[in-house]
Amino acid sequence: MTNTRMKAQRKKLNMSQTELAQKASATRQTIGLIEAGEFNPSLKLCLSICYALDVTLDEIFWEDQSHEKEN
Repeated sequence: MTNTRMKAQRKKLNMSQTELAQKASATRQTIGLIEAGEFNPSLKLCLSICYALDVTLDEIFWEDQSHEKEN
């Protein structure tokens, strides 16, 4: 499952994957893999990304159960 909310928030802040990676202490490749749904980050990395994007964990990483049933 792709993380479109993370990508949308990053773009809303006019932030590149590289900039987000630097702020979250990750690599650009890791950010790209998370956005593509090919990597499940640790809770620590999720929190770092949320701090960098100025959002809550729920806003970016919480999966709505009703949404899962639709797919």
